[in-house]
Amino acid sequence: MKRRRMIYEGKAKILYEGPEPGTLVQYFKDDTTAFDATKRATIEGKGVLNNRISEYLMSQLTAIGVPTHFVRRLNMREQLVKEVEIIPLEVVVRNIAAGSLAKRLGIEEGTVLPRSIIEYYYKKDELHDPWVSEEHITAFGWANPQDLDDIVNLTIRINDFLSGLFLGANIKLVDFKVEFGRLWENDYMRIVLADEISPDSCRLWDVSTNEKLDKDRFRRDLGGVVEAYSEVARRLGIMPESVQSEQKGPVLVK
Repeated sequence: MKRRRMIYEGKAKILYEGPEPGTLVQYFKDDTTAFDATKRATIEGKGVLNNRISEYLMSQLTAIGVPTHFVRRLNMREQLVKEVEIIPLEVVVRNIAAGSLAKRLGIEEGTVLPRSIIEYYYKKDELHDPWVSEEHITAFGWANPQDLDDIVNLTIRINDFLSGLFLGANIKLVDFKVEFGRLWENDYMRIVLADEISPDSCRLWDVSTNEKLDKDRFRRDLGGVVEAYSEVARRLGIMPESVQSEQKGPVLVK
């Protein structure tokens, strides 16, 4: 079958034109990068896991009334999503000090923050996605004050829900990155959650041991990336078919 026209290729995903107007097909690659793509690798099976995990989390958020671009999963590596106008911001929520926040402010990694913190980064690879304030965002027209209000309200709901969801799977939601887009329906526009939510975009630690179950395993050369992502999927009850087929369980011998 002829491949649909490619719209955009990013570090971990490819967007193709969708089967209907106003839709796109989002393809999850096995490629992984870190440190502004100066570190690269292909990790077999990562895209399959991220597809399933993101599908599950987006569906759960939709069920509690958070609007998203997600429509449905098409196959092991592809999702059907609504076409949105991406707001050029990465919205980062921090619940526990880790990564750049710990380094920037000299806070010991693992310190629970006094309250959850929302940060904004301008999506511009050549500028290394710099940190920006709400003043920058509104001054340069990337989003208006009403857009920001909607983004903050949705982000708080997402954090509250996902923190509880992961805690139920014995996982701490340390921090995560989300993106939003404008969905146009006739003359009406609303802000919706876009992109993905997966171990690529979250820091996830085991509640008891603080074992890292996310992309830090690649960033810090800890190994076991697919095993960690598989563990997240297992705890959420959404092991992909490819993994399930390899774990057939005991066989009765007659």
